[in-house]
Amino acid sequence: MLSLHKSPLSRASGKDKKTDSASPSPELSAYSFIIYVEAILLLVLGLSFLSNYLERYPLLSGTEHSLYTAAEQDGEERTFIKWVDFTVTSEAMTQAFRLDVDTCQSDIHLNWIELLAYLGARYGGDFTRYKASDLTALAEKLQEGASMEELTESMEYYDYYLEAYDAVLGGLTGVYSEEIPAEEAPPQSWLSSPEPPAPAESPAIQESAPQDTVWVTKYGLKAFSPIAKGFPYTDYDDFGSARSYGYKRRHLGHDMMGQVGTPIIAVESGTVEALGWNQYGGWRIGIRSFDKKRYYYYAHLRKNYPYQSNLSVGSTVRAGDVIGYLGRTGYSATENTNNIQQPHLHFGLQLIFDESQKEGNNEIWVSCYELVKFLRQNQCLTEKTPGTKEWHRVYETRDF
Repeated sequence: MLSLHKSPLSRASGKDKKTDSASPSPELSAYSFIIYVEAILLLVLGLSFLSNYLERYPLLSGTEHSLYTAAEQDGEERTFIKWVDFTVTSEAMTQAFRLDVDTCQSDIHLNWIELLAYLGARYGGDFTRYKASDLTALAEKLQEGASMEELTESMEYYDYYLEAYDAVLGGLTGVYSEEIPAEEAPPQSWLSSPEPPAPAESPAIQESAPQDTVWVTKYGLKAFSPIAKGFPYTDYDDFGSARSYGYKRRHLGHDMMGQVGTPIIAVESGTVEALGWNQYGGWRIGIRSFDKKRYYYYAHLRKNYPYQSNLSVGSTVRAGDVIGYLGRTGYSATENTNNIQQPHLHFGLQLIFDESQKEGNNEIWVSCYELVKFLRQNQCLTEKTPGTKEWHRVYETRDF
């Protein structure tokens, strides 16, 4: 314990007794200074943490204005979402998805995106708070006759989460037609279809499809993992990590480390909007969903043979198509350069609520780590195309 004391000189002379008794020692002054500095640092760190937390979960701070922006076009003002932090876990997505599929033929069909939006509004977007029992209880209320409108009436931000989560997940499930081996077909089911739907524009590989297959109509997950079935990869949650090539920036994608030449799969059906070289992403492909809400970015593709030969800007691809091959190109202004240390696919997902967000400072990129874990349950089976460097899907699917 520190105590104030007089110097030996003061005690001997008896002078300036009052002044000396009130003067701290050099040791105490230094200690007080350290305490002061530490207090300032703690205050700064606390404010920084609070700022980051409210930026990550602004709904908890009541700053609704930070979620939307307004723009004027042709004399009319339009409002759209400008910020999304997608933290929904794969466990929550899987549970909500199963509830949706299991009730697809019931009188009360549970919508998995509405279920997740309810939890998002309840948790303030923070799915570290997720409990399976919360989703189970919600499903029970709805199946007992309660409406989502009634249950969310007091949830100020439910509509925001519904629109945001629909932008991320809206094209991943639904009714689709799938080619399967004949021996796997259900004997009699409402899912069975004697003929496939009329084909849209499709790649030439359709001719090599097996002849002992049948087409069935299904309801469920029609999107695919970006990595083909049977090809290993490793990953971790790296969204937001620091990157320094060119300039300091946050990593706005998800890296999936694998083997050079691994077939890369179109997650969702859409239109090719970008194809070519980018000094950051190397050989890359950008595919826009048909509803225009999602832009999928596949980067660091294989040197010399990065893409499927039938692709060009404007091409239509179907979910499950092979679109390219994993590599390590990029980090160079010179085309076809391998400057990435470890072969991997950079997989990115951009949300677009307004075309002004497509390019520039207003882009919205979301974390794909949990989404990729969810999509792993639907990996596309591929096989090598004889005499080429390409692979193709074994079984076809078509959207309705």
